[in-house]
Amino acid sequence: MLRALQEHGVRPDLVVGTSVGSVNGSLLALDPEKAAPRLAVLWEGMTRQRVFPGGPIAQLKSLRTNKTYLFPNTGLAGVLSEGLDGCTDFAGLTLPFGAVSVDCVTGEAVNITSGSLVPAILASAAIPGVYPPVRIDDRVLYDGGVLANVPIRQALAMGAKSLVVLDCAFPGHLPGVPGTLAETLLFWATLGMRNQAVLEVELASQHAPVLYLPGPPVQAVTPLDFSHTAELVEASYLASAAFLTTLEVTGAGLYGHPSHG
Repeated sequence: MLRALQEHGVRPDLVVGTSVGSVNGSLLALDPEKAAPRLAVLWEGMTRQRVFPGGPIAQLKSLRTNKTYLFPNTGLAGVLSEGLDGCTDFAGLTLPFGAVSVDCVTGEAVNITSGSLVPAILASAAIPGVYPPVRIDDRVLYDGGVLANVPIRQALAMGAKSLVVLDCAFPGHLPGVPGTLAETLLFWATLGMRNQAVLEVELASQHAPVLYLPGPPVQAVTPLDFSHTAELVEASYLASAAFLTTLEVTGAGLYGHPSHG
């Protein structure tokens, strides 16, 4: 998506991300011109063991010891430190950046825009039950996906006058009818997050142009399998490039849609 946008002369003035979007968004905010190839290298070199270390026995031990999560976030922290090339603070980024998480005491979305960078991203990506929550100041923070998987209002609050949404959760498509428990959980989680996106983009588009990039056709790849990265990146590029080639923005409105491309 970033590669297609760059080829069509679309440059960001600020970046906001939730969950893995905050991982990707931080690299975009760090170096907007080189973000696409840097992210391709990062994700093509990713392995399950690096970000979700240990087998079933290690996971059971972790759950027994820690009670609420299966994996430590140390692997993800290492990936971030590497990808951010030594940048440790929001002040070191090229563009204003927000990492969205949820305060599990108040139940409210929290958009972190200053301070230490890696803890803010780890909080945004702290998938409940998978990674531990992150404590920042007096807050206990988890992944922001439930409340703001597509952080429209946070971007507007930071001053955005138009929005480009890079949604990596099956934009324009739904997974097939689930046949296993894992597929069932993924299907309903995706549907719930999409409903939030639909409501927010339709409200925002009444006052600003909202460009919602389409995703490629859904492929049967689990979230733990990183071996298809290059193929998924290319499919997403082709879908976005084709969409942008035919696009004409004429003012406030919704261009593309989270539910039907």
